[in-house]
Amino acid sequence: MVNDAMATGWATGAAGWIRNERIFDHVFTPVTAAILAAADLAHATRVLDVGCGTGTLLAAAVDAGAQAVGVDISQPMADAARSRVPAATVVVADAQTADLLALAPGDPFDRVTSRFGVMFFADPVAAFANIRAATAPGARLTFAAWREGESDVFTVGNEVFLERLTAPPTVAQPDVPGPMGLASGDRIGQVLGDAGWQAVTLTELEPELDYGVDGTDGVDARMAVAQSGSVARAARAELEPRLGPDGWDDLVGQARERLVDRAAATGSVRMTGHVWLVTAVNPAGSPA
Repeated sequence: MVNDAMATGWATGAAGWIRNERIFDHVFTPVTAAILAAADLAHATRVLDVGCGTGTLLAAAVDAGAQAVGVDISQPMADAARSRVPAATVVVADAQTADLLALAPGDPFDRVTSRFGVMFFADPVAAFANIRAATAPGARLTFAAWREGESDVFTVGNEVFLERLTAPPTVAQPDVPGPMGLASGDRIGQVLGDAGWQAVTLTELEPELDYGVDGTDGVDARMAVAQSGSVARAARAELEPRLGPDGWDDLVGQARERLVDRAAATGSVRMTGHVWLVTAVNPAGSPA
């Protein structure tokens, strides 16, 4: 089952991630640190980063002295990762179905990582089994995924648009392919177990996601992220023709004012994330 829907979606959505790479890296700093600590890249030989995006974890793998391979379904994301981490190998493919060792020949991977890149599979059991097939016995899987209860990261800065839309878009439904596709701990355990991974551990993280890049109040950073997302794109497509350019600009101003009020209360736009940190092992001596 090829994940055509996600490929199409990321063809549109990648531009915002690439443009706001520095913001995302700042906001997700505590999540990145947790992944790297659990993955133990200092003892890795060959690392596969799934849904590598613009290459944050690839850069860390290269810095740790490992061979780094990234896979992403989005060509623009892969291009950005190659530019950022020229020492890494980056391939455009669906990790659910691609022969990953054929695309990036070499030894089987002894580490697999992902930061919010593995929740989008149409068939997650098949995907994690396919990924495991490219790993060595004893290989370690480490990833972060959004957990039940997460909402703010998808909606803050977009509330005024959601209130005005005739049919607001469905935002991140749990256990449906998308940002909340692995929101349930029970689902993660079942998916990874059915895919042949063992020693699965799930840790609940509640990182502070702070948009105050360079000591700012975070309003501009969160506006940039919110305006580049699917909700704002859908809102503009419907509301600007209805309200006119001035009406749309006024609505954007209202969204900004809500962020200003939020920042005034805490010093910057920040929120508590709800994240799973997941680890698992490809059992020694078990064929993938």
